[in-house]
Amino acid sequence: VLAHAYAPFAVLPIFVSLEKVDRSLLEAGQDLGESRWSTFLRVTLPLSMPGVIAAALIVFIPTVGDYVTPELVGDGKEPMIANLIETQLLKLANFAQGSAFAVASMLMVGIVSVVFVLLNRRFIGGQK
Repeated sequence: VLAHAYAPFAVLPIFVSLEKVDRSLLEAGQDLGESRWSTFLRVTLPLSMPGVIAAALIVFIPTVGDYVTPELVGDGKEPMIANLIETQLLKLANFAQGSAFAVASMLMVGIVSVVFVLLNRRFIGGQK
């Protein structure tokens, strides 16, 4: 359900990056004897990676913090990190454990964000 809810947010950056791909590069790959699959792997995918990375980041961050959807759909049986934080802080009044989960969640989002930014710089730097 989360994939369906956040898929539209991923489509736009991927679409924009695919629109930026120069069609003459795709034609050149096929003129040089590459198959469509090989052209996709060697030309289209590397040139569209900044959009794919941005889409992954745009979807990842709100998904980590979403606690309403798993609660409603999963009936609380398979909690996500936000559900664990809510349970520890509001229901059990275990502020130390809830705070530790919150800090761990923030660190995880921060580390993943930095990795995505570095990957994005690598791919953008390769296009120049």
